[in-house]
Amino acid sequence: MPGPRRAGGISKRCECRDTGGRRLGAKCPQLPKRSHGNYQLRQELPPDSQGNRKTFRRTGYATSKDAQGDLDKIRAILDLGDDEDPHRGHQITDLLMRVMSDRSSIPDAAEVKRRLAGGVALDSDMTVGEWLDMWVAAKKTKRLTTSGYASHIRVHLKPGLGHYRLDRLNVGHTQAFFDAIDDQNEVVRAENAARREQEARCKWRPGTKGGRPSPEVSERLAAERENLKAMPPYRKVTGAATKQRIRATLRAALNAAIRKQLITFNPAEWVELESGKRPKAKLWTPQHVEHWRRTGEKPSAVMVWTPNQLGVFLDEAEGSRLYSFFHLIALRGLRRGEGVGQDWRNVDLDAGLITPAKALVVDNWEVFEDDPKTEESAATIALDSLNVAVLREHRERQCADRDEWNRHAAEERVRGKDVADWVDTGKVWTDVDGTWLHPEKVSDEFRRIYRRAGLPPISLRDLRHLAATLTHAGGGDIFAVKKVLRHSTIQLTGDTYTELLEEVDRGIAEKAAALVPRARRANSAESLEGSADAEPAAGGEGDGSDPASA
Repeated sequence: MPGPRRAGGISKRCECRDTGGRRLGAKCPQLPKRSHGNYQLRQELPPDSQGNRKTFRRTGYATSKDAQGDLDKIRAILDLGDDEDPHRGHQITDLLMRVMSDRSSIPDAAEVKRRLAGGVALDSDMTVGEWLDMWVAAKKTKRLTTSGYASHIRVHLKPGLGHYRLDRLNVGHTQAFFDAIDDQNEVVRAENAARREQEARCKWRPGTKGGRPSPEVSERLAAERENLKAMPPYRKVTGAATKQRIRATLRAALNAAIRKQLITFNPAEWVELESGKRPKAKLWTPQHVEHWRRTGEKPSAVMVWTPNQLGVFLDEAEGSRLYSFFHLIALRGLRRGEGVGQDWRNVDLDAGLITPAKALVVDNWEVFEDDPKTEESAATIALDSLNVAVLREHRERQCADRDEWNRHAAEERVRGKDVADWVDTGKVWTDVDGTWLHPEKVSDEFRRIYRRAGLPPISLRDLRHLAATLTHAGGGDIFAVKKVLRHSTIQLTGDTYTELLEEVDRGIAEKAAALVPRARRANSAESLEGSADAEPAAGGEGDGSDPASA
């Protein structure tokens, strides 16, 4: 129920003074003139929290209509008061007194009503950055998801938008923020290109006779290397997919602010960005490998080895403790975290089945155990006989490593050293002492092996793409690929993981062409075969000299 309407109104005044220097105010004889003086408003407010009466005053209006407009706004705000809730009246008074002191715009009653309903201080000038911090601190999502939100906020959103008042953020501010990312990307690309060129100038290439560089050349190279030190390091650009994720973080935070009735509009919904579609996987064909060796450029963000290249890698990896890990991922498509989080109790080698029920996840180098990404990720998948054999060998080796570790630990304890026994975590792949295997150690070993083998670069995750490709090449359709990769939707599988091997693609094309019967083509082919051994007569039929035969 609104509080009572209190005294207030509009009057006219000027700055004219009498001979004694006193302001004439309403007594000025010139006030009736329309062009003389200006208008002011006055409105009595409810008492503040100390019981003191307050009055809102504002001068400087050119017309009475302008003054009346603001007075109406103030009275609409006062109508939000409640005689049964004195605290609400105190909040309204504090808000209006601050507006008067700051000479700021009088807020709309609808905005004040939203803040009252949301329990937010009416005079709050909360910034976007402050709200983002509050929002992410209260998130109940998975730890890694929340860390991703926090990273977007820390690296991008707070530096770019954090200084704006939350209730004043608009589409223009938000669009300019993403446009600035594009501008920065251009700077990064230019700086990276300049550094690449400078690195080339720092290299000495001996002539055909070899030898050492001359003193003049050595001095020039030293100067070029000093110039290189002064240049910015290589940086990554913020790609289209990353910008889409940043926008998703901002949109979610602003939607939460709407639910809290802090704002009524989400500007992130209306920002125009490039699509950020998932990159299509490309094979490391000989042409792509040659281009990469010559320029250092990858044809796509996602590259996949051919079966021959995978064979070279696995041959090189046979001596590694993680050979069975790479073998399983390349053929059955487990994710890295699922692999290092795999428990022996969820592996049935007799039945040839494996269930990725847990994953080890990295958050700022700290490792923690979590459930797989989705319910589909925990589905059981079949193992081929080769993977079963490799895993049996790995289990035997792991038991031997455990016994050897415990024997060594016992000997060290006899010598007075504090060495613990093997830690039985139950994981299929562990560190040398049985503890959890850090996922980044797996990636480091993967890179060491493929570089040693002289192979073009792919990421460990790209082995998962290779598993999809091999499944398809082995005769599996898109649904078989989805089942192996344990995707939640068939669309995700189709959009990302069905890059065909060239040999399979060519074979499918040949089979498709062979399905269409062509009698005329067949007859033409027989005629050509029959005439291959005959000597054509000069000027005879079919030599093109007779128009009728054409």
